[in-house]
Amino acid sequence: MRRSRMTPERRADIYAAVLDLLRDVGYEAMTMDSVAARTRCSKATLYRQWTGKPEVVARALRHTKPVTLAGIDTGSLRGDLRAAVARADGAQMEKDAALVRGLLHAVHTDPELLQALRELLIDPELTGLHTLLRRAVQRGEIAPDCPALAFVPHMVTGALITRPLIEERAVDQAFLERYIDAAILPALGV
Repeated sequence: MRRSRMTPERRADIYAAVLDLLRDVGYEAMTMDSVAARTRCSKATLYRQWTGKPEVVARALRHTKPVTLAGIDTGSLRGDLRAAVARADGAQMEKDAALVRGLLHAVHTDPELLQALRELLIDPELTGLHTLLRRAVQRGEIAPDCPALAFVPHMVTGALITRPLIEERAVDQAFLERYIDAAILPALGV
């Protein structure tokens, strides 16, 4: 078990430095040495808190991710999805999307990073999304055998990653609301 003498404020400072380094040099060039130098702490301190670069990156991303699907229940799928979008900070979404795009290559070459991202970011959000969808099925909004159910995570992820590539524009709340109404809900028969 790791010791946890680090204050939440210090931990937040380190997470901010990790994300700044990722933006500045990318995942491959970022090292625990560079994190230690930027945060003015020893590598030993970092390794007491985190197992290594993959974990500190995943935890930094999780720490700054303000939107979570957990706890959203408006009584309708459309309401739930819109509530998730309403919680999003547009500037943070743009920063996070740029970081995620930068990490896409790294996850193919670093299985530990992929595992850390799955455990700390992807799986919890998938669980939340599946909960929203399961409730919509239970309420009768979506047919239980709707083939699009299995592809909702892909649709959401695709929207976040591809809009900047296709339109050279950041993902924002208005775009996500239109996307939900024009693509996700119709695919689900809602």
